[in-house]
Amino acid sequence: MLNLSKGWFFTGLLAFSVLLASISESMGRTFATIGTGGVTGVYYPTGGAIAKMVNEKRSDYDIRLSVESTGGSVYNINAVTSGDLEFGIAQSDLQSQAWNGAGDWEGRAQEKLRSVFGLHPEIITLVAAAESDIRTVQDLKDHRVNIGNPGSGNRANAIDVLTASGVDWENDLRAESLKASEAPRMLQDSRLDAFFYTVGHPNGAINEATSGRRTVRFVPITGLDDFVTEHPYYTVAEIPVDLYPMAENKEPVPSIGVVTTLITSEDVNEDTVYAVAREVIQNFDSFKTLHPALERLKREDLLRGLTAPMHPGAERAFREAGMMP
Repeated sequence: MLNLSKGWFFTGLLAFSVLLASISESMGRTFATIGTGGVTGVYYPTGGAIAKMVNEKRSDYDIRLSVESTGGSVYNINAVTSGDLEFGIAQSDLQSQAWNGAGDWEGRAQEKLRSVFGLHPEIITLVAAAESDIRTVQDLKDHRVNIGNPGSGNRANAIDVLTASGVDWENDLRAESLKASEAPRMLQDSRLDAFFYTVGHPNGAINEATSGRRTVRFVPITGLDDFVTEHPYYTVAEIPVDLYPMAENKEPVPSIGVVTTLITSEDVNEDTVYAVAREVIQNFDSFKTLHPALERLKREDLLRGLTAPMHPGAERAFREAGMMP
């Protein structure tokens, strides 16, 4: 009986020692989470790429970064500013609206919102059936065009482009309000003539749209230089058509877009934000290889689309890299 008691005693002691070691290892370590988007989209693997780089240096920074699949930009902005997430990925136009108290945040400026860095562009992509003879935005008049479901960033971007191009979306065309993921099948089934989709490339839905029996083309979105100047969360962009070999286009197609950005809160520790920004800046060439949407990224793109003030931790990292005065 005595021997059994001793056995249990030493087993308990060993378990307690392991627990203490685990607690000791965690003490002083910062745990942070990046809010991303759906697991099949671009946000989730992009967040994973950032986390991977930081976690490989956890012995240097004592930071453990994890990734959470979320509802996307609006959710991430709200979760970051409320303190439920330390970081989030969000479109630059929605970041601007949140900071200025517009859109979903009308009259409720998110003053704690801070920028970390910019990422890949999300290009306003206009896809049309070749047989429809739609070659400009103005040619959409009298056609069946999906502009996106109500409340979506996709719809807001489409309406901006149409309005800036002199097209009245409510009266000049037959506007549909489908989710972006439903539009490629509808186009291939001849139930749409064209659709808008604000997205990073490559994208599975765009690949589906361009790979069916019905030939499609990407329609240029041009002549909006003044509009982009007035709305700095938009940027000039090009659709890389080499990713979609079955599309009619053979050269990159000009458009405009927003920028995917990494955001945080003013309440997040400066050293934590510094570590995240520093790893991406210092290992930029490696970072670009972690997802196809990042391949065309340039170092200067990290400073684009930042419509909320930059977090001091990010500023420190950019200054050290000689990218800011």
